[in-house]
Amino acid sequence: MSVETRIEKDSLGELSVPAAAYYGVHTARALSNFRVTGQAMSTYPALIAALATVKQAACQANRDLGLLDERPADAIVAACTELRSGRLLSQFPIDLLQGGAGTSSNMNANEVIANRALEILGFERGNYAELDPLAHVNLGQSTNDVYPTAIKLCLVTHIRILSAALGGLADQFDRKATEFADVIKMGRTQLQDAVPMTLGQEFGAYATMVREDRARLAEGALLLLECHLGGTAIGTGINGHPDYPELACRYLAELSGEPVVPAPDPIEATQDCGSFVQVSGILKRVAVKLSKICNDLRLVSSGPVAGLREINLPAVQAGSSIMPGKVNPVIPELVNQVAFEVIGNDLTVTMAAEAGQLQLNAFEPVIAFSMLQSSTHLSAAIDTLATECIAGITANRGHLAEGVRNSIGVVTALSPRLGYKACARVAELALATGESIADIVVAEGVLSREQVEELLSIRRLAGLPPVPDRGTPDRVI
Repeated sequence: MSVETRIEKDSLGELSVPAAAYYGVHTARALSNFRVTGQAMSTYPALIAALATVKQAACQANRDLGLLDERPADAIVAACTELRSGRLLSQFPIDLLQGGAGTSSNMNANEVIANRALEILGFERGNYAELDPLAHVNLGQSTNDVYPTAIKLCLVTHIRILSAALGGLADQFDRKATEFADVIKMGRTQLQDAVPMTLGQEFGAYATMVREDRARLAEGALLLLECHLGGTAIGTGINGHPDYPELACRYLAELSGEPVVPAPDPIEATQDCGSFVQVSGILKRVAVKLSKICNDLRLVSSGPVAGLREINLPAVQAGSSIMPGKVNPVIPELVNQVAFEVIGNDLTVTMAAEAGQLQLNAFEPVIAFSMLQSSTHLSAAIDTLATECIAGITANRGHLAEGVRNSIGVVTALSPRLGYKACARVAELALATGESIADIVVAEGVLSREQVEELLSIRRLAGLPPVPDRGTPDRVI
C-alpha cells in the first residue's frame, strides 16, 4: 500500500515526506543518515519534553520582545505544551547518535512544533509560508545553545529519578540495619577475620554510602542548570536580541521548575563540556559503590553450605540448567553488569568532551546517549536491587555468632590489656588447638572469666553503647 506524501524543500533540494508526519525534510534526511543504535530520540520522553520546554521559553521571550506576533506565538506555545505532556513522541524517530552536534534533533523539534502549530492555526502541515520551523520556531536560537540546554535539562530530570531510586535503596538498607542490629558477626579486612561488628552496622554503612551519592548527585544537578540560551552559534549572541538571554532563561526556570541561571560566560558554556564530565563521574561513582556493595552481598551469601553463608538472598529464579536446586545471586550480578556499562560510558563521555575543538563540541550526541543510558539503567537496576533483593535478605544468626566465638579476631580486644606479642601468641595457639581465645586466656590464668567476659562483651566488641538495646546479648562467651 502506497503512503501518501508531501514534498518539502531544503538547501539540498526536494524530498518526499509522509503526509501524515509532523516532522519534515530535515528529519527525513537524518532518518536516512543515522542508523546506528536503533534508539530513537523518543526512547527518552524527558528529552522531548526538555526540547519543547526550551522552545516554549524561547517563543515566549521572542513574543515579549515583539519579535514574534501573538497568534503564531500562541500556537507554538500550545504545540510545545502538548509535547511536554508526552504527545507526538512517535514524531521524534531520529537516532540519538548522530553527526552535526545535535542539529538533527533541533530541526526535528522545530518541524514537529511548526506543523502542530500550523494545525492549531487551521493550516495544513508543511505550509511553512504561514509558520516556518526556522523563521518562527527557531527564532533567535541555534542548535549550539538549544541542544545542550535541552540535554542538561533532561539529565536533571533523570538525576531526580535516580536520586529517588537511591533514596529507596537507602531506606531498605536502613530497615535491614534495624532488623539485624543484634546480629553479631566478624568484620573482615583483606578477606581475613578482623574484629567483630554487627550485621546491622554493615547494612547501616551501605545506607550511608548510598546517601552520600544522593548528595553528590544534587550538587552535580546544579552544574547542569547554567543556561546559555541566547548565545546562538558560539556564545556571542549573533542575530539575537540583547534582552533575549535573560528573558529566555527566566522563562526556562519558570516552565521547568528548576533553578536555571544564566551562564556567566556564554562563549565558554558553548564549548565546555566540563559539567557533563563531572556529572558522568558522579554516575560512575554511584555505579562503582553499588557494584562494591553487590560484590559484598554475593560473597557473604556464598554457599549455601560451602561458602560464607552469613546471609541469604531471596531466591528469585532457578540457577542452573544442569545442577538441580542451585540458586544464583542474579540481582546483584545484574547490578554489577550495569555498573560495568556505566563505567564504560563515563570513558566515552570523557573522550567526547576532550575531543571538542575551538568554539563548539560536536560530540554532545554521544555524551547525551551515554549519560541517558547510564542514568536510566542505574535507576532501574537500583529499584530492582532494593525490591527484589535487599528487602528479602535474612541472616544466619547462629552461624554468624559461632564464627565470632571461633575467630581469633576477638583477641584484638585483649591487646590493650595483654599487649600485642602476648595476644599474637594466644591467637597462634587458638589456631593450632581449635580452642577459643577466651578459654585459652582463662586456662592460662592470664585473665579471670569475669575479666574476659567484660572485655569480650558483644556490645563492646561492636562499639555499641553499653546499655543493651532490643535484647542484644551482652557476652560473646
